Amino acid sequence: MSPRIPVTPIDTSEIDTYDRETDVLVIGYGCAGAAAALEADAAGAQVIATRAPERWWRIVDFVGRRGVPRRRHPDPGGVRVHRHRRGHGEVPARCTRPGRRSGEGGPVQPRERRALPVARGPWGAVQAVAVGISYLPTWVPPTDDGLMWMGENAYPFYEIATPAPRGHRVTSEGFGGKVLMAVLCEAVEESAVAVHTDTSVLRLIRNGDRVVGVVARHFGETVTYRARRGVVLTTGGFADNVEMLAQHAPQLVGLAVTSDGGDDGRGIVMAQAAGAAVKHMSAGQVGISLVPGMMVRGMIVDSLGRRFINEDVYPGLVGQATLFEHNLHVWVILAEEAYEEVPVDERWGVQPHFVAETLEELEREIGMPEGALQTTVGEYNRFAEHGEDPYFHKSARWLRPLQAPFAAIDVRRGVSPPEYGDNVGAGGAEVFTIGGLRTTVDGAVLDLGDEPIPGLFAAGV
Repeated sequence: MSPRIPVTPIDTSEIDTYDRETDVLVIGYGCAGAAAALEADAAGAQVIATRAPERWWRIVDFVGRRGVPRRRHPDPGGVRVHRHRRGHGEVPARCTRPGRRSGEGGPVQPRERRALPVARGPWGAVQAVAVGISYLPTWVPPTDDGLMWMGENAYPFYEIATPAPRGHRVTSEGFGGKVLMAVLCEAVEESAVAVHTDTSVLRLIRNGDRVVGVVARHFGETVTYRARRGVVLTTGGFADNVEMLAQHAPQLVGLAVTSDGGDDGRGIVMAQAAGAAVKHMSAGQVGISLVPGMMVRGMIVDSLGRRFINEDVYPGLVGQATLFEHNLHVWVILAEEAYEEVPVDERWGVQPHFVAETLEELEREIGMPEGALQTTVGEYNRFAEHGEDPYFHKSARWLRPLQAPFAAIDVRRGVSPPEYGDNVGAGGAEVFTIGGLRTTVDGAVLDLGDEPIPGLFAAGV
């Protein structure tokens, strides 16, 4: 997004005629946009969804051409997923995230939103049926599990809510986003939703305080859209906008970005220009370059050899602590036995950067203060022998004394997920922004006075 492009809303009095009209206008065509369009269509509204040029839908098209199966899961409301979860003592009404810091959205997720059922409406049609549950700490389960543990069974979250796997994952091999988007695209194609491609939205149009449409560029021409019942912004975050990152989340600047390349923040800025409030703009999801299966079998320490978190918690929380508190200067320390326990195909190409027969030698190799790592491992081993971790309360399942030979892995050197091929992740982390527009539980965008802006809604922005 260029700051030279105006974002101030236009008054409807300046519009002679509208080029397009619809009930609901969805801006953006990722997972949130496609889902919003399907919801509105199912409710009987006329819907137009706009898709910006040169975005990740090209990847989806490519995936489709290469024969990735487009699975159908006719499961309204995610019933089968919830039934599977009942084996862990839960019913749909209780399927909520356990705490303020649980999972990717934990630090910023409003309390009222966390209390909603996980699946509802047409979303159920694209939910993956749970065929298993991943118990091992990992970024991407090696199986096609439909549910995942995301730290719910780790301290302190098991004290807040009954542990149950609450992470939904599309049934697929490797990363599931491409499969989810392919299923959503197919559902949209079979619906009455009209998708306008190569359309970049520039400004909102208002009639008094109410948002009634947008001005956009459609295949190089300026066009106007009128939305009789509402405009829904689903344009994503601002991880690809270095200027906005520097202003709101400077610690994310310079790191690899998990996005489609179009998270430029324009939807947020357009809404702000119409009086919208924002929240948690400094927050980010941080996927650091470590293998959770290695970390949980050993320990993660800072540059002074100190542990700072329980290693069995959701890896995204470890990533946030690693970046925001330690600027990625952290190490995974483990024994050779623990390293060998992780299957080769789950190591993502990670090999120890230092190996030593003694902790004293390992300290020197890493450059840690003399005795620092020895003290940390000594304390860890002393309690691990009895299945205890009084410092960070890691589960007894993962506690064992660390014995020589020892290995150290520098998180900043990156990993290579199988789907990346030979492209090793650089910089130690991949990030995306979490903060954005403040909304009600139903997606109405709120103004600075905490009142809904008529006609303006948002999802994933």
